[in-house]
Amino acid sequence: MTTQQKQSGNLIAIITMIFLFAMIAFVTNLAAPIGVIWKNQPSIGGSNFLGMMGNMMNFLAYLFMGIPAGKLLTKIGYKKTALVAIAVGFLGVLIQFLSGVVGTHDTLFSLPANFFIYLLGAFVAGFSVCMLNTVVNPMLNLLGGGGNKGNRLLQVGATFNSLTGTLTPMFVGALIGQVTANTAITDVNLVLYIALGVFAAAFIILSFIPIADPESGKSHTTEPTGHSPWSFRHFVLGAFAIFVYVGVEVGIPGTLNFFLADTTGKGAGLDPDKAATVAGFVAGTYWFMMLIGRLLGSIIAGKISSKVMLAVASLVGIIFVLIFMLDPEAKTSMPVFTGSSFSSEQVPLGVLFLVLCGLCTSIMWGGIFNLATEGLGKYTAAASGIFMMMVVGGGILPLIQNSIADHFTYQMGYIVIVLGLAYMLWYALIGCKNVNTNIKVD
Repeated sequence: MTTQQKQSGNLIAIITMIFLFAMIAFVTNLAAPIGVIWKNQPSIGGSNFLGMMGNMMNFLAYLFMGIPAGKLLTKIGYKKTALVAIAVGFLGVLIQFLSGVVGTHDTLFSLPANFFIYLLGAFVAGFSVCMLNTVVNPMLNLLGGGGNKGNRLLQVGATFNSLTGTLTPMFVGALIGQVTANTAITDVNLVLYIALGVFAAAFIILSFIPIADPESGKSHTTEPTGHSPWSFRHFVLGAFAIFVYVGVEVGIPGTLNFFLADTTGKGAGLDPDKAATVAGFVAGTYWFMMLIGRLLGSIIAGKISSKVMLAVASLVGIIFVLIFMLDPEAKTSMPVFTGSSFSSEQVPLGVLFLVLCGLCTSIMWGGIFNLATEGLGKYTAAASGIFMMMVVGGGILPLIQNSIADHFTYQMGYIVIVLGLAYMLWYALIGCKNVNTNIKVD
């Protein structure tokens, strides 16, 4: 193979990996806007808890696949793992599509049969996203040549990830329009067709691209030492911080989407004809704030410590969420794309501050990871697999949050977010200290 052919192959592989990076956010962020459809089905009864179940199933997969994904990577290599992940992702989206064409008769717990099919599809898609998260980052680093060049590709991938996270709820919201009892998952089939097409194309393209495995020829055997990442207190507390962080990151916009789309009197009181569209666009703006936050974070990270960044972000986040909880009456205008043009829509002032929380959550993963793995040495790789399992918090905490919203108010549900941010503030100030420096890590 000539040098030019190799460079062309690498370029195609890079583009494919960036698309897959974007698909991670695309598949994950489908859950909340589609959940708006399910919660308004007559048999669901307007339950926010059940509406958030798709999100729960998506993240529950991480608990089962976090460590196995790393072992699969070691056993069959990066390219084959990516291909398996893509195939599983195609299957997951296909099952969600099929939930819109099968019978809707009531089954277990008086819920429609296709609801359980949808949950299965979300669970399968979660396996795919977990595996993609495990493989895409190191593959982009490899294709970029490692070092600063590899990191630059990772930043490009993260940017596309945030961009897709921004557009997905906006796109779905525009497709749904007015949510009624007759609104069905088939109304967003266009989004599912796009997802199926991208997964199929990525599988075909990647199949023909030769990619060297960075782990080939390396031994993965380790001598038993009697220790593990769990032997370090700051890591254990950090692992829980990751669990909490993902729940906060997902719970803020996910529940916000429900709050704005709710026209029963508990919500924001928006025009029913465009509530879902406004909800999707505003929730998408939160992810856009995360995109901006990541760009700013990459600039200041070299000058400000992870400890300070995490502490400040957590404290500011607490203030922003409390404003939403304590002052829901005041109104402000936000730009919204209604499908054909932009318009200025009135939303509660606190909604603007929830959107701005995206600036805070954008830098938290990196900050927690750095603090929790500080001083772990040879245990860092195992710690990364555990972190992937802890992503399940993105399913559990929003479920608790929306259960509270069902029984009380949406504002009260955000107490879960405040407590989560308070824990991360404590971790940044106190919990991150390594008190197990006597353990050998080299």
